[in-house]
Amino acid sequence: MTWITAVARLRARREPGVLVTVATVRGHAPREAGAKLVVGRTETWGSIGGGNVEAVAIDRAREMIAASTAGPELLDFALNDKVTNRHGVQCCGGEVSVLLEPLPTVRAVAIFGAGHVGMELARILARQDLDLHLVDSRAELLAEERLAVLADAVAAVRVHHTPLLPEEVLERLPPGTHVLIMTHDHAEDAALCDAALRTPHLGSIGLIGSAAKWSRFRRRLLTEGGHDEAAVARVKTPIGLPGITGKTPAAIAVSVAADLLHAFEAEGN
Repeated sequence: MTWITAVARLRARREPGVLVTVATVRGHAPREAGAKLVVGRTETWGSIGGGNVEAVAIDRAREMIAASTAGPELLDFALNDKVTNRHGVQCCGGEVSVLLEPLPTVRAVAIFGAGHVGMELARILARQDLDLHLVDSRAELLAEERLAVLADAVAAVRVHHTPLLPEEVLERLPPGTHVLIMTHDHAEDAALCDAALRTPHLGSIGLIGSAAKWSRFRRRLLTEGGHDEAAVARVKTPIGLPGITGKTPAAIAVSVAADLLHAFEAEGN
C-alpha cells in the first residue's frame, strides 16, 4: 500500500496518524531522503529503513497521537556504533533527519438544506479540510450541474438525497459531526432538531431562523418531544456572528461559516 493510500485510509476511518518522512541524509543511511512511513494507533504502512531510526520514529509518532500533538517534529539520528540508541545500534555511518507530521482526524459538518444559504455556505466550507455532508429532500438541488461549483473543493464532499426522512442521515454521520439545519420546510427543521437531540454521537447543533420560530420549536421539544432543558440548550439559534446583520444568502453564509470556524478554534483542535 502506498503512503498516499494509507493516509486516505486513516482519513476514511476517521483515525489520527503521523506521516514520517526522511527529510535529509548525510553519508550512508538505510533509505534515501523522501522515504515515507505512515503510523496509526496500531498499524504502520511503508518504511523509512527499519532498525533504530524507524522504531524510535514509530514510538514518538504514537506518543504524538496519544497527546493529540498538532505541530510537526524533527528527529535527528547519528548512525554509528558510538551512539547508544533505544532500539539498538545502526552503523551505516551517516546522519538522518526525520520529519514527523501529525495527521489529525478531520472535522465533519452536515448541512441540512441545500437552498440558497446552504449552497453559499457549502461553497465557503468546501475550502476547508473537512468532511462536508450536503443533505436535501429535493433531488434538483443536488443535481450534478448545481454542485459543479464544488468540483475543486478541498473538503471531501458527500451528497445525501433523502426524499422522505432526512433525519435518517443523522445516524450515519461520523461521530462529532457538527449539524447545521436550514431546510426549506419548518416542519422538516423541527423533525431534524428533535432527531439530532436523540442522536448522542453528534457534535454541535445549529438552527437557522428567527426568535419566533425557535420559541415554537423549543416549546414542542420540551413538551411533545420530551426533551429536558439541558438537551434543548444544545441547539444553537440563531447561528452566525451577531455583528453581521446582512440578510442576503452570501452574507448569512459568511456569518455562519465564521461562527463555526471560531468554534473550531475555541476547541483547540
